[in-house]
Amino acid sequence: MNESEQLLGWLQDWYAAQCNDDWEHEWGVKIATLDNPGWTVTIDLEETDLEEHTYPRQDVNRSTHDWVWAWTSEKIFHARCGPANLTEALALFRAWAISNAP
Repeated sequence: MNESEQLLGWLQDWYAAQCNDDWEHEWGVKIATLDNPGWTVTIDLEETDLEEHTYPRQDVNRSTHDWVWAWTSEKIFHARCGPANLTEALALFRAWAISNAP
């Protein structure tokens, strides 16, 4: 299994662990495309073990199509990234979530 598959498996497990017949009706994980081009990731932290933790804004700008920005605000983990940086953005969330796990 390659790194991307492991990362996606971890995200699926994290999401499933939040689902309690209530959380998934209000909050969730959203991945969409940007028109510049790139990706947007929004992960709701409300009512999770991460809701009181912050991720200071991190902007990595390597080139027009190679970049990733990540931060938390209002109990949401946000990431925006270039078209080939989705795995990197999700890996930032995983590393942060694991480091703040109870």
